[in-house]
Amino acid sequence: MTQPVSPELRAWVVAQLAIGHSPAALRISMRDAGWQDDAAEAALAEVFALAGAAPIERSASEDRPKALPGPNLEGSPLHVDAGDRQVQIMQTMRHPRVVVFGNLLSQEECDALIAIARVRLVRSLTVETQTGGEVMNVDRTSDGMFFERGENEIVSRLEKRIAKLLHWPLEFGEGLQVLRYSPGAQYRPHYDYFDPSEPGTPTILRRGGQRVGTLLMYLQAPEQGGATTFPDVGLEVAPLPGTGVFFSYDSPDPATRTLHGGAPVLMGEKWVATKWLREREFT
Repeated sequence: MTQPVSPELRAWVVAQLAIGHSPAALRISMRDAGWQDDAAEAALAEVFALAGAAPIERSASEDRPKALPGPNLEGSPLHVDAGDRQVQIMQTMRHPRVVVFGNLLSQEECDALIAIARVRLVRSLTVETQTGGEVMNVDRTSDGMFFERGENEIVSRLEKRIAKLLHWPLEFGEGLQVLRYSPGAQYRPHYDYFDPSEPGTPTILRRGGQRVGTLLMYLQAPEQGGATTFPDVGLEVAPLPGTGVFFSYDSPDPATRTLHGGAPVLMGEKWVATKWLREREFT
């Protein structure tokens, strides 16, 4: 039975097109929300017809999967090659696309990153989507700093490892960020992609396009609290030192189910390093 086109769906399609989402992105979002391909096509065609617009043809490129960073999990391996070490595959999820890694960093690497970053910490900022700049945000109560790409030997080593592990060019990565969460600090649930509807997004995208993947690497565990949470799917990842969690998102849309946050630290300190990956070279 064909799924009906509700007024709410029609309004959603019109709004998404108005803010710049392509029909291809809408098809992906509808498919991820449970719509069958034929029903999604019929719904889009109806909306275009009611709006008096010509239907937009499906391009050949839409049928090709979008290239995304990620480890090669063919054959369900227990370990994957990251160049200078074998990284464990501890947990995977298909939607959202999440992989939890073990043995991603050594204890010595965790300690070294903390020692270098500690003297450069400032109150963490978030991207200001109204202007494309940065701003202090009450949702993010950590202290942090950024390394330039390839700034020192340990950063360079980790960036090469990440590029090999995730099959993504090193140049497509933003600088490594290190964060410290003290007791009570948290990062409320959010998305890492840049919202196309915000006026500052075009400025942000000039430096490397959209973000398409995030790798969180845990350097020090708190005594209590501090899990990475994915509220849409009820997933929590414990911040164990040397482990990491990776997730990717093929479109800047909540349908990717990549809403995530850092739960409050209840006791001790949590240290984490973050690598965001872009569509193209980050400058």
